[in-house]
Amino acid sequence: MRRKRVHLRIHRSHTVTLLLSSCACFLAATVIVFPEAAFEASLQGLAIWWEVLLPAQLPFFVLSELLLGLGVVHFLGVLFEPLMRPLFRVPGSGSFVLAVGLTSGNPMGAKLTSRLREQGLISRTEGERLVSFSSTAGPLFMFGTVAVGFFHNAAVGIILAAIHYASNFMVGILMRFHEPHSPSSPSIESGQGFLLTRALRAMHRARLRDGRALGQLLSDAVISSIQTCLMIGGFLVFFSVTLRVLSIVHVTEPLAAGLGRLLAHIGWPASLGEGVVHGLLEITLGAKTIAEAGGHPSLIFQLAVLNAVIAWSGLSIHAQVASLLSQTDIRYLPYMMARILHAALSFVLTLLLWDILEQHVLGWLSMPVFFPITHASPWVQWWMFWAATTGILLTLLLFLGGCAWAIHRVRGNRP
Repeated sequence: MRRKRVHLRIHRSHTVTLLLSSCACFLAATVIVFPEAAFEASLQGLAIWWEVLLPAQLPFFVLSELLLGLGVVHFLGVLFEPLMRPLFRVPGSGSFVLAVGLTSGNPMGAKLTSRLREQGLISRTEGERLVSFSSTAGPLFMFGTVAVGFFHNAAVGIILAAIHYASNFMVGILMRFHEPHSPSSPSIESGQGFLLTRALRAMHRARLRDGRALGQLLSDAVISSIQTCLMIGGFLVFFSVTLRVLSIVHVTEPLAAGLGRLLAHIGWPASLGEGVVHGLLEITLGAKTIAEAGGHPSLIFQLAVLNAVIAWSGLSIHAQVASLLSQTDIRYLPYMMARILHAALSFVLTLLLWDILEQHVLGWLSMPVFFPITHASPWVQWWMFWAATTGILLTLLLFLGGCAWAIHRVRGNRP
């Protein structure tokens, strides 16, 4: 019996090797046969990376590396420990990953989760939970690229973001039950005392333990960030070429047609099938295809499918996340299952909440994208003026005051 299992395992391994080799040879042959199309697709992917992704992501990567080296992650870990463990069963340091991941988008959450695992701040299971809900689409993509660029309607971005983040929070709650009996990582700073004081002490000790001067820390942050950005650009170009050549040889057309017939059978527009197929591979192309779907499908159908595609993120993002996680012992399969769960929840929530969203979001924000502030109501003008002046000044004063107080407290608590 045991010999039979070993033989079956070897046979499966040979099958996977043959399948992967055949796919690689097929893609290489299509690129050789259609070099002009492959070259144009490479330029398009490179242009997206150079003009959009690199300037948007590189500062976040550099700053996150600096914050890791300066101990800010340890500060947030102690501060948010009472919130993150009961809700998501991850350490408080996961709050930093979650905040940066939601702000900058994919694959920032996977990058920072891997860094926390390398530093021993989270266990393997906690890393699998954390990356499942911290590596998501960013607001710049949903509002700028999709809502404004594809739909020409800012209200669409609010609907996409609300559904995306609400369902992502639900995924984080559900993923807390992933391997429930696995041991948890110890707290960064335990003991008695005021929470903020313990957080500052943990940050100070982490900076001393790192030991790098600011110049060396900045140099390492830039080098590591550029390597990650180059990896992202390479995946983007590769999947851009793959989609183009698969379209040329009509591989995606039968899949889109079959999915379209399935959608039509349940009363949905068949034109959305092509967008779903494209979205399975690359999120941006899938969103663009769904927005430009023929037959003028109802907006509820478009946004329900689009929310599912954005939650899935596309195989291009999956490849980037898998590459970043491969540097640690964090497994990719829980992330993939979380993305499937996220897509299903996003799809269902869009349908359930559509009446409310259509009435209170689309109706309220039925205005041009660049609506002049002089045409807004007086209370809207006052609110925007306050946000642009008082809010910024108050934030700056609180930040400077907090830094001064932190320096004073740290000097009195040197180890």
